[in-house]
Amino acid sequence: MTKKVTVSTIKKYKSDNEKFSVLTAYDCYTAKYLDEAGIDIVLIGDSLAMVALGYNNTNSVGIEEMGIFTKAVARGVTRAFVVTDMPFLSYHTSVEDAVKNCGQMIRYGANGVKIEGGSDYIVSVIERLTAVGIPVMGHLGFTPQFLNQLGGYKIQGKTKEAADEILNQAKKLEKAGVFSIVLEMVPEESAKYITENLTVPTISCGAGRYCDAQVLVSDDVFGKYPEFKPKFARKYGNMGELIYNCAKQYNDDVKSGKFPDDSEVF
Repeated sequence: MTKKVTVSTIKKYKSDNEKFSVLTAYDCYTAKYLDEAGIDIVLIGDSLAMVALGYNNTNSVGIEEMGIFTKAVARGVTRAFVVTDMPFLSYHTSVEDAVKNCGQMIRYGANGVKIEGGSDYIVSVIERLTAVGIPVMGHLGFTPQFLNQLGGYKIQGKTKEAADEILNQAKKLEKAGVFSIVLEMVPEESAKYITENLTVPTISCGAGRYCDAQVLVSDDVFGKYPEFKPKFARKYGNMGELIYNCAKQYNDDVKSGKFPDDSEVF
């Protein structure tokens, strides 16, 4: 049996200068395929709000919905480390609510949680979570849950001063106990600088080649989500076209009487 990826495994990847991979999943069998393919961390991203549920933004998904998807993904994974992206307002109202909601995701089968931001309040949340044994992945740079405050999808850390501010926040998260930090939409040079000055691994989400890992939304990778493809995403397949063609052929076969045939009836 393949050895389970743990927090210790992920930290060792950095110390050994070994890259690792992260992809999102929202259902049991996608998670199973990712796990079997060797993906190291399977993330139940709040991106499911848009790519799975059809909302306009990630802030629309709630804790109950994230719980359903967490349970589904956890059932499909044997080796990978499973992380639930904590949705908007699930950890913002109080530290106590944060512990309760994050703890529920662990009960549902997640191995850790991801939360956005680097404010003093977020640091206090991370300190409490790690103190009670809940592994936390941080998230800095562009933070989608702060979209309205940031004023849109804007690259973060474009100057030395801005990169230093992200690094300062990252060091606070590191001290609070995170096992890794996502850097989203940060210039490659800034992400390299930040990565080299941290002991915990960084995960690039559009932050270039010098982070310790890469993360993408699986629907972008598979070519399933047609509405928008980020500049930093790479399309490895065309599931949208495959699903359309299969459904169309089935529709044609039903209406022409070609399905079912002799081998498909009792």
